[in-house]
Amino acid sequence: MSGPQEPPPPGRALAGLYLPQVRMDFAAIETRARAAEEAGFHSVWLIDHLAPPAGRGLDMLDAWTVATALAVRTERLHVGHLVLCAEFRHPALLAKMAASLDVLSGGRLELGLGWGSVARELTDYGFTDPGPAARAGRLAETIDLLRLLWSGEPVDFDGDHWTLRDAVCRPRPVAGSVPIHIGGAGPRLTMPLVAGRADWWSCPAGSAGRLAELRPSAGAARVSVQHPIGLAASSAAREEVVETVHRRFGAWGGVVAGTPDEVAGALAREREAGAELFVCQFHDFGAPETIRLFADEVLPALR
Repeated sequence: MSGPQEPPPPGRALAGLYLPQVRMDFAAIETRARAAEEAGFHSVWLIDHLAPPAGRGLDMLDAWTVATALAVRTERLHVGHLVLCAEFRHPALLAKMAASLDVLSGGRLELGLGWGSVARELTDYGFTDPGPAARAGRLAETIDLLRLLWSGEPVDFDGDHWTLRDAVCRPRPVAGSVPIHIGGAGPRLTMPLVAGRADWWSCPAGSAGRLAELRPSAGAARVSVQHPIGLAASSAAREEVVETVHRRFGAWGGVVAGTPDEVAGALAREREAGAELFVCQFHDFGAPETIRLFADEVLPALR
């Protein structure tokens, strides 16, 4: 187990690597995560689905299992998900899982949460779907319960969705709590949750162009931004890289592509709007040389 980790300091830009565990075996995921750690990235991020939403016939390793494996195979890299579906796990179970992984990793868990982006997945796999408003309410209570349970003291809770009696979660997380990231940008259900309960707001790629407009509704939460990034090592490679990133990830929105100077210039505008963490899905799925290029030539320009 590594030693306790300091929280990321405000005021300097951080880089995260998005590694959705689809079309990649664990050896490839681990190689990329280790390259990110060696390059000075803050974190690695996975997805949480029972099967890939766009291809149920594809292999996809479980989100929590992969996070645990990466946490014990790295020393400094923080590990999280964008985002865990709160409907998959009872809050008391989630509190225990999160505290355990945080302790095993020396305080390197980042807990990304959402209320379920694929409603059909819930019904197809036998979970109830009470509708978006109820799911958002359940997530709010889940976060309240996580913070209560992480106190290590007995918890009695009577909510609209969950009831606990004399519930105790031990051990406690290393720092007494785990940073909670809430993903999404919906004004009616998601952003009030961010402002009221999140440590971090994870702005999705499709909403990144409205970051300055949306930032006030996130309250005091720190800001991360997700982006598909096409990073060309040279001007000669630029056209092919731009075409690749748009072909693979253009439907997500928020594509940033070009040479290191161009990518840094685009992200600098979001840095000025308050973004502290940039979570990157690279055009080549995070080849080590691209990770190093971003760390060496893009990230310093954002500090």
